[in-house]
Amino acid sequence: MNNVVVVGSQWGDEGKGKIVDWLSSEADVVVRFQGGHNAGHTLVIDGVTYKLRLLPSGIVRKNKISIIGNGVVVDPWALLDEIEEAKTKAVEINENNLILSEAATLILPFHREMDEIREDTAGKSKIGTTRRGIGPAYEDKVGRRSIRVMDLASKKNLENRLAVVLEHHNAIRKGLGKPIYEKDKLVEDLLKIAPNILKYSAPVWRKINQFKSENKKILFEGAQGILLDVDHGTYPYVTSSNTVAASAATGSGCGPNLINYVLGITKAYTTRVGEGPFPTELTDDIGNHLGEKGHEFGTVTSRKRRCGWFDGVLVRQTIKISGINGIALTKLDVLDELDEINLCVAYELNGKEIDYFPAAVEDQLNVKPVYKIFKGWKSKTQGIKKFDDLPTNAKIYVNSIEEFIETKISSISTSPEREDTILLIDPFK
Repeated sequence: MNNVVVVGSQWGDEGKGKIVDWLSSEADVVVRFQGGHNAGHTLVIDGVTYKLRLLPSGIVRKNKISIIGNGVVVDPWALLDEIEEAKTKAVEINENNLILSEAATLILPFHREMDEIREDTAGKSKIGTTRRGIGPAYEDKVGRRSIRVMDLASKKNLENRLAVVLEHHNAIRKGLGKPIYEKDKLVEDLLKIAPNILKYSAPVWRKINQFKSENKKILFEGAQGILLDVDHGTYPYVTSSNTVAASAATGSGCGPNLINYVLGITKAYTTRVGEGPFPTELTDDIGNHLGEKGHEFGTVTSRKRRCGWFDGVLVRQTIKISGINGIALTKLDVLDELDEINLCVAYELNGKEIDYFPAAVEDQLNVKPVYKIFKGWKSKTQGIKKFDDLPTNAKIYVNSIEEFIETKISSISTSPEREDTILLIDPFK
């Protein structure tokens, strides 16, 4: 029996929602371990669409336990709104099926404001954040001045902690010519919602240890993608947390030996939201076709995604960095109408060919993709459920990806529908 970590092997938006939903039907416990409400998963179950941001995907299924780990930064108002939104779709949420880490850092209104101020004043240097306060909240966490869920239990402690963090933020705000942030109204607003947040809180590490002793199947659900990892991504055009599989352990409070299988969700082409390097980006009609056919708009922001060819060099690199055991290949059907399909197998940088993605952003912006060209299959793959039923050229393309990235493809998605999946390896077995 395996415990599984699901991570995105590209820049996020790989179609994790469908795969995580399928896996959560087998799991007993689903854990979110990093990120915040800046990343969303779209699930379609029995014709009902659920757009989740903070809530783990298991929440929409009965008899599943959903956990928000200590590695997540939580906007308490956004969480309560999402809970109420889910309840309008007949999702049952209570203290028995939703557990929030008492050690999770809170995103507060001044974090959102700081995010907006920075993006608005950055000009051409902007990162392209979702403006939800994620980065500033993580900064306060690392700076040891953040407000955590447990701080809501004591007015005196909350006031003391807010005094510390606002001393820092107000100094910056003054320097930027912005009004200082007053503490008293925020204390009042937080204490008003505190009971509704605290009723879900618990020491998550103890809960996970309990579930381990009960032999429950645990699914660790990542947000964004490895190329947005603050250490291993296209820095500085990254998110503010570690998105690699290893952070499932630190972001939830368990040892790495609890993780048995790492599944990398990988789109059959490549997309990216926001600013930053993108070697295989297509700004022509093919790029537009991929965006339209793949409905490439962000779940949270509705921003149009940049589209390009599959970058095998990047995916092979993220596989090694994150210890990925198998790949779930998504959106193969989006390529159905193309005459030719390109696969990036190397880069050219300063006149030399290299087989990895360099760390320096200047080099990342200057690499030129080297492509291997495949004939398109020009026929419908949507809804196919057996590998042998795929068109010959589609099988050649998939097999070539598997060979190049040096990792088994565990499943192939041929439509947004959950049942339209070719299952080759079950990660839980």
